[in-house]
Amino acid sequence: MEFFRTLHQPRLDVPALKALLAIHNLPALCASISTATPGDGDAGDIYCLWGGFSLRRDELRNGVRYALLDCPHALAWTVTLDEMREHVVIHCTIDKTHPDPEFAESIETFVSDWSDGISKVLAE
Repeated sequence: MEFFRTLHQPRLDVPALKALLAIHNLPALCASISTATPGDGDAGDIYCLWGGFSLRRDELRNGVRYALLDCPHALAWTVTLDEMREHVVIHCTIDKTHPDPEFAESIETFVSDWSDGISKVLAE
């Protein structure tokens, strides 16, 4: 299943977005993430609304992909700029086509928290 949010951010460029999306910044960018501890390279640990997880961060051409490595639902999300460099796109996926409605609602909250957090940080 997929979840999306789009933010109009025409003054943001890809290098600035990638720098903003460092693991240590995640709690400031998403209220659903309470702690984030960088590890070696592009790995770390986070504590979020679903509990504690090992995290993988991968830089993509237009942003960053994160994956919760030990999540039973294979939750992953990307934060990227669209091709026109006008919008930040938050795209989250899980490996279930029909998740429990409560879990789906929590993912909607997670994606919404990302949208709100990025908007807030970029407005400062």
